Amino acid sequence: MKHIPNFITSLNLAAGFAAIIFTSNGDLITASWLIVAAMVFDFLDGFSARMLKAYSATGKELDSLADVVSFGVAPGLIIYKLLAVSAGNLSEFSGFKGILIYIVVLMPVCAALRLAKFNIDTTQTTFFKGLPTPANAIAVISVVLAAHYSPQPLLKTLTGSLSVLIAYSVVLSFLMVTRIPLLSLKFKNVGFSGNEGRYILLGIILILFILFRYAAAPMIIPVYIIVSLISPPK
Repeated sequence: MKHIPNFITSLNLAAGFAAIIFTSNGDLITASWLIVAAMVFDFLDGFSARMLKAYSATGKELDSLADVVSFGVAPGLIIYKLLAVSAGNLSEFSGFKGILIYIVVLMPVCAALRLAKFNIDTTQTTFFKGLPTPANAIAVISVVLAAHYSPQPLLKTLTGSLSVLIAYSVVLSFLMVTRIPLLSLKFKNVGFSGNEGRYILLGIILILFILFRYAAAPMIIPVYIIVSLISPPK
């Protein structure tokens, strides 16, 4: 039983690696859904560890290694693919593809730095300092899935814009290594007191999806950051 959490973490890593393979083959939609699967496994490994009281130093390190792959490397490669396609559609950027890697390399590097700091920071129990790596992955795959499933033409325009993608990638990368306090979605109880920000966040996201369906996906992380700033983590 004590090995169950580590097995689930390994599934997170496997899903992240599979996402990299699909991204390399140009299938960003399947890759994005595999990253969603990795997020589910990332939640379940912690949940099972708490239920089974199967905590271990190995599990902690394995979780971070899996997260670097699933929520740092895989999203970074997705951004690279989007940038490469966008640059290829513009003749004036035809010689630019070779240096795109120097832009997107920030994402996995910052994800690794963020996780390394998290592992040695004992204060991040009820809140995060900087954007969590799963949130970084959500920010990336949300625009891919929204552009694919939503009829909104603006989304496809944004995912095809070289300047927007570069700015988006750089901002997300640096947000992971900032010290901005952001909400943790771990509920200690179901009461509203002490969980105000969490319930407000979930309520806003639910309303957005009811109103805009898939087009609401890219709004998740901006709303998360805004609610965290106006409702300080407790």
